[in-house]
Amino acid sequence: MRAGEIPVAPFSVVPGPVVSGILGASHAAILDIVARTYLAHEQGQSVNPDSYFLRFPDKPDARVIALPSYLGGDVDAIGIKWIASFPGNIARGLPRASAVLLLNDYATGYPLACLEAAGISAARTAASAAIAARALAPGAGPVSAAFVGAGVIARTVLDYLTAHGVALSDVLVHDLDAASAGHLVRHAGQRLGVPGAVGSLEQALARDLVVFATTAATPYVPAGTLLRPGQLLLNISLRDLAPEVLLGCDNVVDDVDHCLKAQTSPHLAEQLTGGREFVTGTLGGVLAGEVVPDPARPTVFSPFGLGILDLAVGHHVLREARRRGATVEIAEFFGETARW
Repeated sequence: MRAGEIPVAPFSVVPGPVVSGILGASHAAILDIVARTYLAHEQGQSVNPDSYFLRFPDKPDARVIALPSYLGGDVDAIGIKWIASFPGNIARGLPRASAVLLLNDYATGYPLACLEAAGISAARTAASAAIAARALAPGAGPVSAAFVGAGVIARTVLDYLTAHGVALSDVLVHDLDAASAGHLVRHAGQRLGVPGAVGSLEQALARDLVVFATTAATPYVPAGTLLRPGQLLLNISLRDLAPEVLLGCDNVVDDVDHCLKAQTSPHLAEQLTGGREFVTGTLGGVLAGEVVPDPARPTVFSPFGLGILDLAVGHHVLREARRRGATVEIAEFFGETARW
């Protein structure tokens, strides 16, 4: 190697069981990473372009999404998540989503690693929800919670809510699949010590904290649905609420331009009103103390999902996997590492 040349690191692969083991022991770290990433994004330390959707004419409910991003600061890395959402998998007993995360070195652009990323995606989504719950409903007492949709995301959000100190008095679960609803109720009781029950959508909408984690493509919670002051809706799946519902609430998003697209409920509200005045601000603004929702109104948090969150969490997982000696190193992955 010539003087001044930058060495090309071996390419690393981080398998799913390694990722799961690290994530399972890192709830506090992931929560801190996600909060700091939101603040970094609010301060302009990131590049987070539009997500790219690959759809299929004969599978209208399926899609694969590419989320490229760059995050500066301590991470200083490039990445792209490639995540497939195939709802038909559920009937086969498979998870709906599967994903990989590719990380690149910012100094050279060379790929650094490929990580199994379905768990990373679920963890960053859940941490985002838990951070929003603490920031937007900061009351000290236990809250009644409801989950509309009872899949992997709902289970992970429930885990992160408790890990972040959100006190839950009980959990009500509504899902069109009774078996899935029952699984989440048992998880809440047996793993987390939170009593739970299966209930109706109407019962769910009456709870203090309502988490939407479905595969709905169009709104089914109708206009005219009455919400109460101080109620918090975590609109994780983005398309459950009629746009008129949002207009009676304070609306917090992760990124305004990202969230108001792809026929999300906030996007439909923009189309309905012809403007974005209904958006109160971003979660980064809330965390920075620059945005304060009105406690006399219900609040809806709608996170489109930022690639920088996957990048930040994946960066942590890669470092920890290397520390443990748990990566699969491919020393000769690159065909050439010198021009001449």
